[in-house]
Amino acid sequence: MSLPGGLCNRTLDAIVEGAGLTEVTGDDGGPYRTLVSVMGPDPVGSVRVFTGDEASPVAKAVYVGITVPQIGLDSHMVFAFADDATPIPHFTLDSVSAHGYFAFHLDLVQRADLGTHLTYLDWAHTPLTGTFEEVQQREGLSKAAIGPRQASVMSPWMCVARATEDAFAGIEDAVTAYLAHWFSLVGGEVPAEVLDDLADTDLAARDERNRAILFSPDVDKVWAQIGQLLGPEVTEGIRAQLLSNEVKA
Repeated sequence: MSLPGGLCNRTLDAIVEGAGLTEVTGDDGGPYRTLVSVMGPDPVGSVRVFTGDEASPVAKAVYVGITVPQIGLDSHMVFAFADDATPIPHFTLDSVSAHGYFAFHLDLVQRADLGTHLTYLDWAHTPLTGTFEEVQQREGLSKAAIGPRQASVMSPWMCVARATEDAFAGIEDAVTAYLAHWFSLVGGEVPAEVLDDLADTDLAARDERNRAILFSPDVDKVWAQIGQLLGPEVTEGIRAQLLSNEVKA
């Protein structure tokens, strides 16, 4: 398995096992959806969907993998979404090889306005600061093609960069650290002071609006590229799985 595929799939396996998720399979018992490019009849990837039970704070996880050797693309992404009613951030990892370089983003996506909720910020994100700052100093990383508009809907602790092969191979310890902190939030009680801090926030409504922006083709230009590769109908089907915690047909 490739470096990006291996990193993302190990992370997915850890999420599924740690959160006790169940895979929603397709009619053939395989992945929820097999992806085929407009370039030919052979499969180029898959969408895998996992759900938690009613008691789980993790509602849904979505993996999207697309590998097209003809154009040098090897892209793997996982989002693990917390329940609509909880302030637990969403975990995300994107690991890619394309056009001769590696790239990644790693984040816990905030569930409230960090500029007005310091107690929430310190609970959900501040423990990541040491790892975040250490990653920024690593050799072999360079600026990724992401602007402030797109970054604003993620968190200030997002690690995002292009990477040399060696730097990319070494990023797994940071992924493990972010995942460990996320699991500490998933597995623990939300402190009363955090709930009090968020009393002014409709968590479900904010999450719906945030995800609509986060996965908007107007904000993230990668959707246009995916549309050219997979066709608009399939691309919209992938987006639909990411926009809410419902499992879309």
